[in-house]
Amino acid sequence: MTEVATAPPDAVTAPDWQRLHPATLLVAILKLGPRSLNFLPAIAALGFTNNWAYIVPAFLLFLLISLLAAWFQWLRFRFTVGTDTVVIESGVFARQHRTIPFDRIQDVSIEQGLVARALGIAKVGFETGASAADDDAQLDAIGLDAAQELRTTIRAHRSEAMAATATVRGDASTVPDEDRLLFAMGPRRLIVAGLFNFSLAALAVVGAATQLLDNFLPFRFNIFNPADWFDLAEQYQLDNWVLAHRWIAGIGTAISLLVIGFASGVAMMMFTNWNFRLAREPRALRRTRGLTTRTDVALPIRRIQAAILVTGWFRKRFGWHELRLQSLASDGGKEADHQIVPFARFDAIDLILDELGIARPPADQIWQYSSPIVALSGLAVAAAVAAGGGIAITLGEAPGWIAITVAALIAGFSLCGVRFHQWADLGDMVAIRRGFWKPRTTLLPHASIQSIDLKTDFILRPMGLATLVFGVPGGSALASHDIPAIPHAAAKALRTRILATEERR
Repeated sequence: MTEVATAPPDAVTAPDWQRLHPATLLVAILKLGPRSLNFLPAIAALGFTNNWAYIVPAFLLFLLISLLAAWFQWLRFRFTVGTDTVVIESGVFARQHRTIPFDRIQDVSIEQGLVARALGIAKVGFETGASAADDDAQLDAIGLDAAQELRTTIRAHRSEAMAATATVRGDASTVPDEDRLLFAMGPRRLIVAGLFNFSLAALAVVGAATQLLDNFLPFRFNIFNPADWFDLAEQYQLDNWVLAHRWIAGIGTAISLLVIGFASGVAMMMFTNWNFRLAREPRALRRTRGLTTRTDVALPIRRIQAAILVTGWFRKRFGWHELRLQSLASDGGKEADHQIVPFARFDAIDLILDELGIARPPADQIWQYSSPIVALSGLAVAAAVAAGGGIAITLGEAPGWIAITVAALIAGFSLCGVRFHQWADLGDMVAIRRGFWKPRTTLLPHASIQSIDLKTDFILRPMGLATLVFGVPGGSALASHDIPAIPHAAAKALRTRILATEERR
């Protein structure tokens, strides 16, 4: 009789270790281009010491060491995906072993640059809710199919856990069982959005490049130098015509700037938000976008802290707005807030806010205003500028009048800005309005507020005023979560209502 060897019941199966995609080495080679700029000081030092013969060997040695380092890092990096954990080992000299339970993973993001898309690979990031973005693990390059399969596995595990929890609580019907498309942007919408996103970034890049490479170009021309334009006109015997028709040249310049600005805005919108899609998943909002770099990130609903509506003074007149969400989840270290809707009207934005349980203030909402004392800092700056201009005029310097004009503009804008400091208590949420040139409205649920500071100083106290500062996790780059210079009694009452909400929780 043949005996069949069986493993003991407590035997542990060896992990199925995997390596990153071999194309990681090709990506490392492509990254050597920008990194080789760090070698320029060494080349300059060899040139200054007349050791020109060593430049090529030194550069080749730099490339060899860089390639060997990339190869060793690839060789010493491995990972495995278990039934409920992801294990990553890395490090050439100092080894790091990291185990990430699926339950700890809040999001699996997939990002593809232009080269990665051509090679069929992707970068996968695991957000674990750590305090720092550097603590979140990532796989720099794995096959796109493997990345999507990994994300599906983790999502399925999380969905099962959430469904089980909902069943125990008796609210399983509230868990969506499929993804739903909430918002998308086609080419036509992107073009319209780009036209409202006027930018002279392209002009600045060209100007900076011509100045930086001025000594290396076969011609000398600075687009910001009028003398160079006159020299160019002189070469074509147009200098006298330009001088005689300056108004035409001015119109031509204005038209050129407008064309460059609108073209830059459209290009930036296309590159950033191409094929923009926002979907509702069982526990998150998932956003995919990008032309050259395709990103796929999820924003867990329960980690959203505030909604921020942003527009412009011109866009607002056409009803176009942008929706950002402040969250405990990071956005790849590139944005402090998540841009969920780049360009839409309120009817589309309200559908997304409904998914979050956040409602915009009604059109007839009565808003409270901050005291005009908020203009004091701007008036102080205007007074200082005006004083400098007055001294210059006293000394016989005509440019002093320019300072006086600037001071008047600063004072005027400061006084006009008072009416754009508004706030309202909506029962379970605080709404804060700010700004004229780029108006924004922050919708801050009481449940998201972790701390409330009531501040007064030697100016506010005698006037019976106070400033409320709201502590909200996740930090926002756009919204200042405070209500400045309001009556002390109103500030104290609002703080009491918010704290009562926290106690009920």
